[in-house]
Amino acid sequence: MSEPATVDTPLKKLVGDKTAKALASQLDLHTAGDLIYHFPRRYDERGEHTDIRSLDVGEQVTVLAQVQRTAVRPMRQRRGNLLEVTVGDGSGGLLTLTFFGNQAWRERELRPGRWGLFAGKVTEFRGKRQLNGPEYVLLGEGGEGEAAVSDEIEEFAGALIPVYPAAAAVPTWVIARCVRVVLDTFTPPEDPLPATVRASRNLVGLGTALREIHRPSSKEELYRARRRLKWDEAFAVQLTLVQRKHRAADWPARPRPARAGGLLDAFDARLPYELTAGQRDVGVEIAEDLATPHPMHRLLQGEVGSGKTVVALRAMLQVVDAGGQAALLAPTEVLAAQHHRGMLDLLGPLGRAGELDSAEHATRVELVTGSLGAAARRRALGEVASGNAGIVLGTHALLYEGVDFADLGLVVVDEQHRFGVEQRDALRAKAAQPPHVLVMTATPIPRTVAMTVYGDLEVSTLSQLPRGRSPIASHVVPAAEKPAFLDRAWRRLREEVAAGHQAYVVCPRIGEGPTSEDEEPPLDDNGRRPPLAVTEVAPLLADGPLHGLRIGVLHGRLPADEKDAVMRSFVAGDLDVLVATTVIEVGVDVPNATVMIVLDADRFGVSQLHQLRGRVGRGSAAGLCLLVSEAAEGSSARERLDAVASTSDGFKLAELDLEQRREGDVLGATQSGHRSHLRLLSLRRDADLIRDARAEAITLIEDDPELTRNPALAASVAALVDEDRAEYLEKG
Repeated sequence: MSEPATVDTPLKKLVGDKTAKALASQLDLHTAGDLIYHFPRRYDERGEHTDIRSLDVGEQVTVLAQVQRTAVRPMRQRRGNLLEVTVGDGSGGLLTLTFFGNQAWRERELRPGRWGLFAGKVTEFRGKRQLNGPEYVLLGEGGEGEAAVSDEIEEFAGALIPVYPAAAAVPTWVIARCVRVVLDTFTPPEDPLPATVRASRNLVGLGTALREIHRPSSKEELYRARRRLKWDEAFAVQLTLVQRKHRAADWPARPRPARAGGLLDAFDARLPYELTAGQRDVGVEIAEDLATPHPMHRLLQGEVGSGKTVVALRAMLQVVDAGGQAALLAPTEVLAAQHHRGMLDLLGPLGRAGELDSAEHATRVELVTGSLGAAARRRALGEVASGNAGIVLGTHALLYEGVDFADLGLVVVDEQHRFGVEQRDALRAKAAQPPHVLVMTATPIPRTVAMTVYGDLEVSTLSQLPRGRSPIASHVVPAAEKPAFLDRAWRRLREEVAAGHQAYVVCPRIGEGPTSEDEEPPLDDNGRRPPLAVTEVAPLLADGPLHGLRIGVLHGRLPADEKDAVMRSFVAGDLDVLVATTVIEVGVDVPNATVMIVLDADRFGVSQLHQLRGRVGRGSAAGLCLLVSEAAEGSSARERLDAVASTSDGFKLAELDLEQRREGDVLGATQSGHRSHLRLLSLRRDADLIRDARAEAITLIEDDPELTRNPALAASVAALVDEDRAEYLEKG
């Protein structure tokens, strides 16, 4: 009898050297536990179609289909025959399989009526979808040659057939065979979930769940298995977040209470407009947090233009009033410089300490970026180190050695998703005690993401736009189908400029090769043309539809002083049109800009498009955003653009964005650099389960903060949420 397999048993002991090497190199699966937690992506069932019509060209797919007909014809360019096999999914969708060479046995095997799993890359030839030389396995009767049906797959025929995330060298049926071998001797680990939680939430045991997810005895049992394994993922994340929030509550921090008659009161008195109710309410929450002896850790989210910067500035002034310093970390020099100019304008004499026209309680506002000259840098760093600069703005240059604070009391992180964990932590480490932290984002965050990724932060939301903000109309411009619409878009831009306004033209690429700002590499695997680039588009516009207009260019590869000069010219109205990359996505505030044309709009994400269009309509004149795309009507890319054009509700668009993103990306899998075991949980579909898991986590951590009475659960959490991911979740 075979030795029992545990989660730590190497796969080479179970499936053989050659297969184990393929699983390791292609799918990063090394142990029995790795394979058992490599869950099926979906389940097929004969008689249910795969919807061949929805397959995207270039996609690696596995489809369950039935052979409809075969045809053999001689090849034109070389000797031999071409076998074409047409398969269907039962809904009218057809796919052509092509095999080159003389393979009579394959024609006999792939006879009409046979069902099989067919795996390969979708291509298109003369308007027909096809797979060239696909791997396949037939279901039902045995066959000849390479595609003979394995006993392991046979028993799935007519039942639920697991389809695994696979690789070209390791198709799904090979994975299924290996899973069967492992399951035959597998001893599941001790169930780490407390029996009380299993009972109260009606969850099946771990061993049962792991077997049923791979070899479901029924749809009902499969549902129960998936629910249990999703619970494990949600519970692990929530336990981590609740535990860290519990620990953080004990950290010491210096209270920064509000002071009557100080800078903040003077600032409020000189504000040229009235704060919205939302700004006032969030301001009270933040003020109360800053006054406590434990560090604030709050997320401030709000639509583009909702007034987050003023809320953050008021918090910074409260800290300065309490004798401390506040630092704002911005993702780009353009945004850092804009924050600097904007805050100086808002503060007036209150931000000019040491100058002739300074106010009584004034402080200094310093900008620290990598492009500062040596003399300017020395002066700025001296002001920061002495404490004269109560407010310090900058990019990651604030993190370098030599930037020392006298008393850092508050860190504000703008557009936090642009920064790595290490960068944020380095800035916090510059304080003697943990500083208060305010994280800001203009990307609306769905409730379940806030609960899961930001579960250790208090969340404040600004949903009300300040008075005076104008509506933004958005339209899709189908450039391929209706070229005249694109001509009209350029004329519309000229009309806005003629009326005294300004415009943006946004491209997905800088040009002359890919850079970190590029949305995609220049060449597409499926033969699409390269994305349009700023350096190529700007001269074409200057010589063509925008001839005679004053055009500027802005992208991340420009020297910092040149970027700042271009932005200043645009702000001053010396430029009519700014052709730019997504460097303008956040924070850029030019009230006179009323129109934006986004070229190759389908190359951008939903939330990114929403952010971009927030750059227009920031003054009294209405904004217009035109999304130019060659995506075909009915395609997923076009539907995404139509959705963006149809609503200005950032939270609705955030839900749509979540649908189209891999959950692992949201949960930090790509940031941690490790393979994730968080595979089943859907932040969109499993909101109720996540909420219940959080409630159980709070109860458990209150009773057993370090899980010392639940060692198996602590080990399970550590396996599902490794230390890198835990830090990502904590600092996110």
